[in-house]
Amino acid sequence: MDALAAKANMSPRTFFRHVQQATGATPMQWLLGQRLSHAQSLLESSDFGIDRISSMSGLGTAANLRRHFASVIGVSPAEYRRTFERREPLHSG
Repeated sequence: MDALAAKANMSPRTFFRHVQQATGATPMQWLLGQRLSHAQSLLESSDFGIDRISSMSGLGTAANLRRHFASVIGVSPAEYRRTFERREPLHSG
């Protein structure tokens, strides 16, 4: 957080307050939301494994991805991905 505050040319306290005011979340909550959003996108559009998605989305480990995903989204990454699986079209006739 200190590095982000410095890039914004603000004290950490001022940065925290501005992010919270702009987003309604603490900087860490906002960042987690962005990481989970990226993970959702990857689950929807790629065949990457959970380990790779957790790394690509900044969550580090598959365990972290699973824990945060279940806590915030309400389902496991695997259950979420199944929602977006391609299904063969039904044949009529």
